[in-house]
Amino acid sequence: MKLDFTIDKYRELLCTLQENSYVTMGIEDYIKTQSKPEKCALMRHDIDRKPLKALKVAKIEKEYDVHSTFYFRMNKETFKPDIITQIKDMGFEIGYHYEVMDKAKGDINKAILLFNEELELFRRYCDIKTVCMHGNPLTPWNNLDIWKKIKFDLFDLVGEPYLSLDYRKVLYLTDTGRSWGNKRYNLKDSVDSPQQTDLLKNTDDVIRLIENGSVSTMCISTHCNRWSETGTEWIQEIIHQNVKNLGKYFLSHLRPMQNS
Repeated sequence: MKLDFTIDKYRELLCTLQENSYVTMGIEDYIKTQSKPEKCALMRHDIDRKPLKALKVAKIEKEYDVHSTFYFRMNKETFKPDIITQIKDMGFEIGYHYEVMDKAKGDINKAILLFNEELELFRRYCDIKTVCMHGNPLTPWNNLDIWKKIKFDLFDLVGEPYLSLDYRKVLYLTDTGRSWGNKRYNLKDSVDSPQQTDLLKNTDDVIRLIENGSVSTMCISTHCNRWSETGTEWIQEIIHQNVKNLGKYFLSHLRPMQNS
């Protein structure tokens, strides 16, 4: 049995989608397509760190003819135009993983100006049609709040996966917290959906879900840095994630106390 959250396990996930006739799509294509596939997997990657791992995942997905969207943060570690351009040239959608409310410390006017500046930087290298908020559990702000004051067409955008998808019809699966169903680690990476994922403990559970065909449309959201290639990397990542999860647990209990 392959270790979970490894590149080998991710290959197994992609192979299962292929064998069970799921059509894979990026976010822009899904939003714009009027006639949706009968069985569809929206593939979304949030590139929070380790952009080289995103390139590795893109090369693997190219082998399986997978269509997906890669959302890159705008910071020194992650915004690497050479890597972004390589992934774009392989046929994948590139998106902007914005966190401007955090950067502007809650000032929505500053956040909108910064959003425009950073989006233009991305557009020097590729055509951006969808954007996706980054949810930092350590900040009190919600980056989605900028859309309370502006609209997508102001920036020639098609949409935003947290706002533009109907999660009553699309099952949202995310590897946030290194667990597909444990919502206590999803302080911000969550959607309003009646569909339950609590029973999905690991990637094998997701694979079985795909195999039984009970879900026609799903959005699989992953963080490429989480999927390891070596044993050392796997151990480092699980330690890093366990520390983060512990912090999220305390934050989830502390904030209600602060607001009471």
